[in-house]
Amino acid sequence: MKYSYLAIDDKNKKYRSEVTAESREDVKRILAERGMTAIEISETKDSIAGDDQSGVAWYQRDIQTKDIHDVELPKKKVLTTMHQMGIMMKSGISLSMAMEVLLDTEADRTMKRILNIVSSELYNGVPLSQSMGSFKTFPEIVISLVAAGEANGRLDMAFDNAADILHREIALSSKIKSAMMYPAFLMALTLAMIIVMSMFVLPSFANVFLSFGSDLPAISKAVMAFSDFMLKFWWLMGLIIAGIVVGFRALLKYNDAFAMWLAEFLLKIPIIGDVMRNTYVARFCNIMATLTDAGVSILKALELSRDVVSNIFMKDCLSQVIEDVKIGTPINVSMSHYSVFDSILVSMVRVGEESGMFSDSMHKMADLYQEQADESTKRLTDAMTPAMTIIVAGIVGVVAVSIVMPMFGMYGVVAESSH
Repeated sequence: MKYSYLAIDDKNKKYRSEVTAESREDVKRILAERGMTAIEISETKDSIAGDDQSGVAWYQRDIQTKDIHDVELPKKKVLTTMHQMGIMMKSGISLSMAMEVLLDTEADRTMKRILNIVSSELYNGVPLSQSMGSFKTFPEIVISLVAAGEANGRLDMAFDNAADILHREIALSSKIKSAMMYPAFLMALTLAMIIVMSMFVLPSFANVFLSFGSDLPAISKAVMAFSDFMLKFWWLMGLIIAGIVVGFRALLKYNDAFAMWLAEFLLKIPIIGDVMRNTYVARFCNIMATLTDAGVSILKALELSRDVVSNIFMKDCLSQVIEDVKIGTPINVSMSHYSVFDSILVSMVRVGEESGMFSDSMHKMADLYQEQADESTKRLTDAMTPAMTIIVAGIVGVVAVSIVMPMFGMYGVVAESSH
């Protein structure tokens, strides 16, 4: 049965929550184990519903549980929770009391529901990592770190490591979005300018030129023809673009060979490929370092680190490395067979394996590749800015020439008619 309660601790701080127990006395016993004294205890509505409606109640709770288990909250929210847990565990607060504090202070209703379920399962003997693992909102890496913390008795370090990984992931995603924002803005501005000129500006000039009966230059005819096509068949252009997008996504989803080729091709594009590769390797090294440092097995760490890499070609290479490691091949030997892993990374992995300082080597590699990723991103941004400026200037120049050249013809027509 579920009971809601109001209790106080030895510092007279009040806590209000719910707990699953057999009786009111059982609730008092559970609260006493947490260092709290019950003030009010009452059965929840689900419990009061009675045995005759228990099937309906359990069904409704099951629906709710499934819904909340499928919810994915932003990483920043999970980061805050991990950070708070790490601080409280370092301060010597018990896990049960830390959960109560989180429940008491959490403002987000969804996270509060999740924590309430985790807390209830925790008091019923379910391991914390197992309970958290049933929610999509907690990444698998976080679950593995918590499980390792439960095994070695260092949950405080586990929560700190989880917070560190989430912080790095958020910072990395933010850097990539910021770096691509300006080029994306320029591209959008260029497309908007082409559409406005083709559909509103050029048709007005075309009518003026035709009214004077002047012969248009080839460039003007071409630009006017494009403008006329955009006015009449804009819907066809929309259908073509939509078809290309849908077809491309279908190829990626259903044609494995094409998806693999594209993933490998992207890594070979100058500057862009460097940004992607360095970012993925930095993420891989960081996860590997944190997981192995926390006591997670090499194979499990490799699998989790592989899963955070979104490029399927690099992910496939890592899958082959994992298969090699399973039969006893050193990681560095297997990595050396794939060009996506450069000689520096292979050498440092070998040093880490032979010296027994694998996590330290991975931490250094993560920092190195993150610096290279930042430099590559800066080079990409620096290259995109003048490139987009040239494209915009070229479009404006072509349109300007196509408008100015016929004007000279108009002046000739006007001069002849005046004579």
